[in-house]
Amino acid sequence: MPTYGVANASGSEGAEGHLESDALLGVRSEESPKPREGHATIVSSVSNLANTILGSGMLTFPMAMASAGVIPGILTCMFSGAMGVFGLYLLSLCARYAPHRRSSFFAVSQITFPKASVFFDLAIAVKCFGVSISYLIIIKSLMPNVVASLYHDLTSLDTNPPKWTQSPENWIVIFLFILAPLAFLRKLNSLRHTSYVAIFAVVYLVVIVITCYFSPLKGTPPRGEVHMIHFTSSFVSTFPVQVFAFTCAQNLFPVFNELYHNSQKRMNIAIGTSIGGAVFIYEIIAVFGYLTFGSNVGSNIIAMYPSTSLFVAVGQLAIVVLIMFSYPLQIQPCRNCMDKVLSTHTVEKPLGDEDAETAVVDEHGPAEMSFMKHTVLTAGIVVSTFLIAYTVDNLQMVLSFVGSTGSTTISFILPGFFYWKLSRDDPTVSRRLNRSAFALGIYGCCVFVFCLGFNIYQVIHPSKGGPSHSID
Repeated sequence: MPTYGVANASGSEGAEGHLESDALLGVRSEESPKPREGHATIVSSVSNLANTILGSGMLTFPMAMASAGVIPGILTCMFSGAMGVFGLYLLSLCARYAPHRRSSFFAVSQITFPKASVFFDLAIAVKCFGVSISYLIIIKSLMPNVVASLYHDLTSLDTNPPKWTQSPENWIVIFLFILAPLAFLRKLNSLRHTSYVAIFAVVYLVVIVITCYFSPLKGTPPRGEVHMIHFTSSFVSTFPVQVFAFTCAQNLFPVFNELYHNSQKRMNIAIGTSIGGAVFIYEIIAVFGYLTFGSNVGSNIIAMYPSTSLFVAVGQLAIVVLIMFSYPLQIQPCRNCMDKVLSTHTVEKPLGDEDAETAVVDEHGPAEMSFMKHTVLTAGIVVSTFLIAYTVDNLQMVLSFVGSTGSTTISFILPGFFYWKLSRDDPTVSRRLNRSAFALGIYGCCVFVFCLGFNIYQVIHPSKGGPSHSID
């Protein structure tokens, strides 16, 4: 089956050769426009993927390690990262079967499972919509405490911050004016600068965890027992946190479309660096956080440190910055998927060999959103998410269902079954890779059933405590 989505190593050699032959035949160049190319660098692509991956879930990793011990905690994190890498790798291979620089879940599903393509996009849109709301609710709940801590640390414990700063609803309104302009940006690459800032915030959190291990702050809770291997009943609830901590598949296709010279080698570098960096950060936070507090560690590692320290108070602000700049990274895929769901001009049949040339030249597939459609869709998503976050304080259970099932679908089930379907009759593809892709899809189905069953059990038998599930 032909592949269209990749730029040749020399830039756009195939397209230039096509234009040159047209010129020799007397065809005007304007009739064969040069295919659009990407302008994103590997650094910006890695930053955007890493910012999509890294979220509030990383604060739960020390507790996840406490539920099994140091060695199992390290191994399960590495295993989850490996599964994440493989899923992204398969998606990047699938992207090459899609129209030139127009790859998406919708485009690939039109080739593999066309009747279900709209449902896939709807599921992804709902998932991203739910995650974006969760980010706003987290910001809303954190900001009053962050401001109070900073105010006391910079002035005195007897001085209280202004009353308006202690209203969560006021912060939702303030952040609307900060995040709305970012949400309207069309290209994922346009968010690279905010991703740089978010990654800096993550680095600051890592510094806090390491520093507070070697030099404990005054008022730090005593350390409990530390085990190399010690499985507890809470392992069942913390393992999904690690599984979903590497979810960024919703932004893999935009990275593929926008990356300059998007060869498989360069895509592998972007995927491996972003996931590998996330594994490294998660392991550091988990190990040093667990060694600092042992079995007494809580579900939010930053909340374990005394907030009377300005060093820690700035770290709490760093969490807000990280989550804040993750919001537009969810709006982009949500908008793109909603565009496919609402679009009336869809591709009705898979691309055949005769479409290969036209796919490169006229970018066969849904056209780019018009200015009006882009504006209306973005405004609708932004207003809806902020209104829900403004009026609701806790959607944890609903978002847990949406996030766990949606993350499983886009991270494991679709990448595995998409590539299995695309490559099962291709003699050039390794049979081992084809079977591995199918196995990833089956693994995703098992995780889907397990997480759905666990969430249903939590509804019937609610626990008094425990970590909140990361759904990003």
